[in-house]
Amino acid sequence: MPPDATLDAGRVVLGIGGLHACRADHGILITHALGSCLGITAYDARAKVGAMLHAQLPLAQLNPDLARDNPARFVDLGIPLLVQAAIDRGADRRQLKLVVAGGAMMIVTTNPLFNISSRNLTVMRKVLWQQGCLLAGEDTGGTQPRTMTLKLDTGETLIDSQGRRLTF
Repeated sequence: MPPDATLDAGRVVLGIGGLHACRADHGILITHALGSCLGITAYDARAKVGAMLHAQLPLAQLNPDLARDNPARFVDLGIPLLVQAAIDRGADRRQLKLVVAGGAMMIVTTNPLFNISSRNLTVMRKVLWQQGCLLAGEDTGGTQPRTMTLKLDTGETLIDSQGRRLTF
């Protein structure tokens, strides 16, 4: 971590299983095409620390080999990694503002086993509770994909979907 807090992170694009945390006054973290996946941002305004996760699947036990290679791909492993990455860069867990987007039902199914979006959201709520973290904002469900952006200068999380923008 550089001692200069005026770092510009630039534009960091996260794909599936992506996790990035930084201490910066400028730049953005962004992830596209959040369908059934979950995008989660964490931001501490005092420390100027921002982090983002793009998790695809609810539980690591679904694929232990993939979980070993890319734990951030799973909601149950990715959220603790997200929180810890922010703390490692100077954030205070009690100051973290968390926002989630995604969890859309991209495939219509009546079989709960294949309803990944619902399972992702259920696991997310359980893990956040275990971590002692509360959500400051949420745009989940429906059937449309979303793009999520964390602005590191203001801590705002922007969620765009089908011409609609939410700001948290």
